[in-house]
Amino acid sequence: MRAFPQKAASDHSHHATVVRFNAAFVLPGFDEPQPAGEYRVDLDGESLRASRTAWRRVATFIHLPAISAKGSTQQMVPIEPASLEVALDKNRRQS
Repeated sequence: MRAFPQKAASDHSHHATVVRFNAAFVLPGFDEPQPAGEYRVDLDGESLRASRTAWRRVATFIHLPAISAKGSTQQMVPIEPASLEVALDKNRRQS
């Protein structure tokens, strides 16, 4: 994953990451498999009250369709980070 940190409010963090799938994939909650390609993933977090340097992830979204798709409606779909990691690991093993 490539992370692109972005400025946010002092108690929030936002990172945009790009992931690549070499084959079609499906995540829990998807109606159908998504084609191979690069996908933007947003990771949102908030600071822990006891620490200014510790953060916890509060939301993860994948942007559909793939970055290379043109003329399509874009949507952000909430996903579980663990499900994304499982799909990426499966993709790496198939490559």
